[in-house]
Amino acid sequence: MKPNFKVSKLQVTNFRNLESDIITFSPKINCILGENGNGKTNILEALYYISYRKSFRKNTSFPQIISIDCEEPQIIFSSLYEYENEQLSYSGKLDFNGSSWFANGKATKKKPEVDYVFINPFDAFSFNNIASFRRKWFDDHLSIIDKKYKKVLNQYNSSLRFRNTLLSKKPHDFIGQIKVLDKQMSTYSFQLIEMRKKFVDQLSPYISQIYKDIFSQANELVINIDSRFLNFSEENIYDYMQSRLDKDCAIGHTSYQVHKDDYVLLFNGMNSYEFCSLGQQKMSYLSLLFAYIELFRYIYISTPILLIDDVSGELDKVRWSKLISYLESQTFQVLITTANEKFKEELEQIEGANKIYVSDGSIH
Repeated sequence: MKPNFKVSKLQVTNFRNLESDIITFSPKINCILGENGNGKTNILEALYYISYRKSFRKNTSFPQIISIDCEEPQIIFSSLYEYENEQLSYSGKLDFNGSSWFANGKATKKKPEVDYVFINPFDAFSFNNIASFRRKWFDDHLSIIDKKYKKVLNQYNSSLRFRNTLLSKKPHDFIGQIKVLDKQMSTYSFQLIEMRKKFVDQLSPYISQIYKDIFSQANELVINIDSRFLNFSEENIYDYMQSRLDKDCAIGHTSYQVHKDDYVLLFNGMNSYEFCSLGQQKMSYLSLLFAYIELFRYIYISTPILLIDDVSGELDKVRWSKLISYLESQTFQVLITTANEKFKEELEQIEGANKIYVSDGSIH
């Protein structure tokens, strides 16, 4: 069981274009409104950064995220969270030398136990078209739910890097080293596959129902794992690796292992990546995300905070309205942005929603 955190306040200094305004959030739906380029997404990014100490964007080293107008080269984060009638104050400072973080005023190295699910306008396309994106999505989200998975995945990746170094440089007696290493990798691979299978099995009861609830369409949505190692034992995996060792030596890297496994969304029995329309693909991806939130709630009796960055362009008016209705019916905290005037009007009509207006980095 995890604390059911809700973000209450945020203040940042020298983070991108945001002014040092205190932003107050409601525990339910928060609508962040404003024209493109004014800083809506930066609010979501700041919150995400505080929890994970990294951005959901690419190319986000310190020089990329610090304000170009700053007087002092440091970024300051301050946040307040509410949970179970208690509060957590979490803050941090970043500069060219590194970062320091504080929980309730005391120095800490621990990240806050605040989980986020982030949705942006481009993820649905990437998920349906780029296998490496799908792998990372599943690895990242499974790592949040299962800490053991994250540990084993890190051990596997470390072993894989070492194996590839041996295959590339071919030092003395590297074959013997590889065979010892392959025993470890076979164990890690077997464990990863078992945890992935469990994760997919847990998601499956939710995803089709979520699709029907949000989009009112009676279609079956199923997730399958695409792996050569399904139903393999550790010994089977090891034998397979040995059967490809000559090829791996010739090309200088590992030709196949579980890091190349994939996931398939089946839409009424058909591969959604190949046979579904763009609209169906987008709806399927959103359904997967909300199914994940439901699974998270089932496991931890709490929910992550949902960050939705202007998906209005991903959905037509009818589907957008159904998504809003779904969000209104849920208990998790939502921060949703849009620059679309028509959808902005709909968001402004949500009863009890908190409206945050952003203009040139300032909050109104």
